[in-house]
Amino acid sequence: MIEENKEKVFILDFGSQYAQLIARRVRENNVFSEIVSHKITAEEIRKASPKGIILSGGPASVYVKNAPGCDKEIITLGIPILGICYGMQLGCQMLKATVQPTATREYGRTACTVNDNSKLFKSLSKDTTVWMSHGDQVVELPAEFESLAFTKNCPFAAVKHKTKPFHGVQFHPEVTHTPQGSKILRNFLYEICECTGDWKMHSYVENSVADIRKQVKDGRVVCGLSGGVDSAVTAALIHKAIGNHLSCIFVDNGLLRNYEAEEVINTFKNNFTVDLHPIDARERFLKKLKSVTDPEKKRKIIGHEFIEIFKEEAKKISQAKFLAQGTLYPDVIESIPAHGGPTVTIKSHHNVGGLPAELGFELVEPLRFLFKDEVRKIGEELGLPEELVWRHPFPGPGLAIRIIGEVTKPRLDILRSADKIVIEEIRKAGLYRSIAQCFAVLLPMSTVGVMGDERSYENVIAIRAVETTDFMTADWCHIPHETLGIISSRIINEVKGVNRVVYDISTKPPSTIEWE
Repeated sequence: MIEENKEKVFILDFGSQYAQLIARRVRENNVFSEIVSHKITAEEIRKASPKGIILSGGPASVYVKNAPGCDKEIITLGIPILGICYGMQLGCQMLKATVQPTATREYGRTACTVNDNSKLFKSLSKDTTVWMSHGDQVVELPAEFESLAFTKNCPFAAVKHKTKPFHGVQFHPEVTHTPQGSKILRNFLYEICECTGDWKMHSYVENSVADIRKQVKDGRVVCGLSGGVDSAVTAALIHKAIGNHLSCIFVDNGLLRNYEAEEVINTFKNNFTVDLHPIDARERFLKKLKSVTDPEKKRKIIGHEFIEIFKEEAKKISQAKFLAQGTLYPDVIESIPAHGGPTVTIKSHHNVGGLPAELGFELVEPLRFLFKDEVRKIGEELGLPEELVWRHPFPGPGLAIRIIGEVTKPRLDILRSADKIVIEEIRKAGLYRSIAQCFAVLLPMSTVGVMGDERSYENVIAIRAVETTDFMTADWCHIPHETLGIISSRIINEVKGVNRVVYDISTKPPSTIEWE
């Protein structure tokens, strides 16, 4: 739990696709941020005592009926406010400015001129580039406002109020397309909100350990290991807090990457004296998946079977009262409707379904305030191996949804071998850390080839590699052709049953990162 006396900035969400990105940018500046509903009351904010408030962007127009708004008393709290895009328009409207549709909309990179080196634009160059995305804008300002910046089509690209601590920017400083955007946000946090920057991963570990000990006391915690960084960091953090009062269950479903099961077991045996329960359930999962080709059915079968196995093993662990899960902050905030009220119930993202209630467990979720990049920093802080901390994301159903069609042991062997080669060569090329996710997919087709002097009719492997910061959108990676050539050659020569390799160059959207 975040201590009440810690610095924090509230982000009021008006349905922005960038709300999470704003939160992450604030945290990168060592200030804790929390996304809340725009319906939060001024009194609730006053009691929480945030150092600052950011009003997010949003898809609506502030002047239409039922446009999302906020408690107007927020403006009177004396807490610094930064409005971004829709947030600027809303704040200005509440302070008697006029917002209207523009004759010429602005989308994309736009030249911007700063005409007031106030605290918000401290140390920024006069001429800069910003990322615009709006069809409405402030067209008339009361005398109580000052204009801080302008573009060719937007006379009030940034503003501030003369007597109230309100600043607004029509552009998006949180995106990388605004090159000096991080400086603007940092200026808001440190020059205007006067933050000191006490959000550090080392402190978070110390506070989490204390919270876990306070919650668990002498009880026993059960944690399900998946092979991913979230569950590993969760287990390591809890182990630091309560030592041998932690029991870990690792279910090998046979759908993991090459040597992944062995790596997980060895990591926790060699680095922690943890009560580890490895379960070999490979045959059990394959039997359940026999003849199943529909991806949604695969997911349900795998999820259900995992829960059944976990229940069987958890019941064998005496005095287990708590269930640990690697719930992350995006899991929490994505469950809050942008237009929901402050009392909207947050859905629990249970990695093991309804087990907490079914087995009478109390949840322990030490990562629920963290983003993925922060989890990796915690992993490094706890001394977990780099290979595990920086391992690319892996879907819960594993290789089952990277095999298009039926999942069988021979097909798993083909995909595992191909995927191993992909990762090996990406690492050799020094690209692994710069790529967000990279993997192989086994397609449900065979193609004609010539191997030696004989005709072949064998499988096709697709390679997928993406770059992204939030996994909400993603672009395909421009891997050097030489590296792709080596990957293709190795797979065709070393993986029996493959005679063709293709590369996926689609973006998200419209495509998804995974194929199923």
